[in-house]
Amino acid sequence: MSRLLCLGLVFAFVTAAHGPALAAKRVALVLGNSAYAHAPPLPNPVNDANDVVAKLMDMDFVVSLAVDATKAETDAILREFSGALEGADVAIFFYAGHGLQVAGQNYLVPIDAKLAKERDLEFEAVRLDFVLKQMELGREDKTNVVFLDACRDNPLSRSLARTMGTRSASIGKGLAQVDAGVGTFIAYSTQPGNVALDGAGKNSPFTAALVQRMTEPGKNLTSVMIDVRKDVIAATQGQQVPWDHSSLTGDFFFDPNAKPADTSALQGRVKELESAIDARTRSATQATLTQLKQRVKQMEDETRRDWQKIHNLSRKRMSATDTNEQMEMQKESAELQFGIVARGRDVAELKGEVERLEKELGIAVAEPEAK
Repeated sequence: MSRLLCLGLVFAFVTAAHGPALAAKRVALVLGNSAYAHAPPLPNPVNDANDVVAKLMDMDFVVSLAVDATKAETDAILREFSGALEGADVAIFFYAGHGLQVAGQNYLVPIDAKLAKERDLEFEAVRLDFVLKQMELGREDKTNVVFLDACRDNPLSRSLARTMGTRSASIGKGLAQVDAGVGTFIAYSTQPGNVALDGAGKNSPFTAALVQRMTEPGKNLTSVMIDVRKDVIAATQGQQVPWDHSSLTGDFFFDPNAKPADTSALQGRVKELESAIDARTRSATQATLTQLKQRVKQMEDETRRDWQKIHNLSRKRMSATDTNEQMEMQKESAELQFGIVARGRDVAELKGEVERLEKELGIAVAEPEAK
């Protein structure tokens, strides 16, 4: 049986598990390339791809999978994926394998690519910009999430550089940072311009952390990536720091049943407490409730300000030309995201205080009916 036919069987099996891709609301394309014809094989990408597929299918994604794909096979499955995107609210693209940047453009490398000269890039590799365009085209109000575990030490880059002469300076180390369109989140296995590690286990450090963290209940994508970043830094002794760029306009959860924290519901419960307390304790309880309201409003205001700062930093970073300045702005953005997540935990603690007060006063608040 030819390898092309095997690829087709994998694709049919994965999509059939959840029905036609065109009818899906959550779709994903997962590519993993290990068996390179003109470079040493990579130990992890196929394992990484298979493990990511298993997790995504558990979370109601219709998944297209290609492993060890040639350029022709990659083009074919990208075309299939572009059709599925038209009916999808959420789309995920995961790639593990060789990648490289030339003149600021990122390329994903199929297994049969032979990059003997510069003009081969456009014929034998796949521009990341092309993939992003397909995901964003006509989907301005949708969510796109891209994971790139493709910053490994690449011998194809070195062989290409030998043929480019003085232009070889345009070949960068690792991948270049991409400014995503509105609604798109891009995560790199390591910081732009750096090389990621394969690791000693069956998965790369980045994918090992991702598949573990993405199924944790109640965590949005920002929280997941913070945990992934911490795990990878620990696993690589600080040599590898996962990076991300976000233009999302709302929360994304891998868990299809998870919902963003609703602080308006919390304020509603506080108001119910105000109307139910006994007159003899009204003054003292009112002071407590006022304090709770102030804390909720303060946290909401701080979060709004932080998101505005992140937005402003993103715009500044797009126009900045100095790499160090870009990195500093990215670092500041990450710190702000850390603060937003920590503030979210404070909201959860506040809910616990409200529930404790309800129990203490004997006030029963009806739970929302299940739909």
